[in-house]
Amino acid sequence: MFEWIASPEAWVALATLTALEIVLGIDNIIFLTILVDRLPPEQRPKARFIGLALAMIMRLLLLASLAWLTKLTADLFMVLGQGISGRDLVLIVGGLFLLVKAVLEIHHSIEDHGDAPATLKTAGTSSFFGILAQIAVLDIVFSLDSVITAVGMANHLAVMVIAVVIAVGFMMLFANAIGQFVSAHPTLKMLALSFLVLVGTALIADGLAFHIPKGYIYFAMAFSFAVEMLNMRIRRRKV
Repeated sequence: MFEWIASPEAWVALATLTALEIVLGIDNIIFLTILVDRLPPEQRPKARFIGLALAMIMRLLLLASLAWLTKLTADLFMVLGQGISGRDLVLIVGGLFLLVKAVLEIHHSIEDHGDAPATLKTAGTSSFFGILAQIAVLDIVFSLDSVITAVGMANHLAVMVIAVVIAVGFMMLFANAIGQFVSAHPTLKMLALSFLVLVGTALIADGLAFHIPKGYIYFAMAFSFAVEMLNMRIRRRKV
C-alpha cells in the first residue's frame, strides 16, 4: 500500500495532481458561494464548511469505486480485434467526459463571459437543508472530472486520496482567497481546462491500449504552468 513512497514519480504525481485538483475545484467553490449567499450571514460559514466536507466525501467514494473498476481487466467484448475490458470502458468513457467537460467550459468562458446559470442567481433566502441538498447535487457533478482526472494521472489509490484530501482541505481554508485569485487571473482556469483535454486524451489512449507515459504529461503541465507564472509576473510589471 505504501510502496509508492519510494517512487519519485509518485511524489511528482502527488504534487501535480494536488495543484490541479485545487484549480479544478474553483468552479465548485464559486457555485457553492452563490448558493450559500442565499442563507442568512450567520449560517454561511457552517454551510460552506459542510458543503466542502460533502465534496470531499463524494470525491473519496467516487475515487474508491473508479479505482476498483479500473482493476477489471478481463475482456468484455471485442472491437476491431481489440479486447475491451471494464477498465478500458472506465478510461474511455472518463476520457470522453473530460474532453466534453473541458471543451464546454472553455466555450462557456469565452462566449458567455463566465456568467453563472440563471437558476443559481435567484435572489432571496432558502432553507439551510434545502441549500445543503443543492450543494450535494452540485458536488456530485463537480466531483466527476476531479476524480477521473485523479485516476488518469496517478497509479496508486493512496496518492489520489491524499491529493483530494489536501486539495479540499486547502479549499476549506482559503475558499474566498482562491476564488478571488482565479477571478483576477482567468488564464489559470483556462490552463487547467487545457490540462483536462490532455488528461482526457491520455485516458482514451490508455483505454485503447496505447499507453502515453505519465512523465510526458507531468512535464507538459509543469512547463505550461511555469510559463504562465512568468506571464503573470510580466503583466504585473506592465500595470
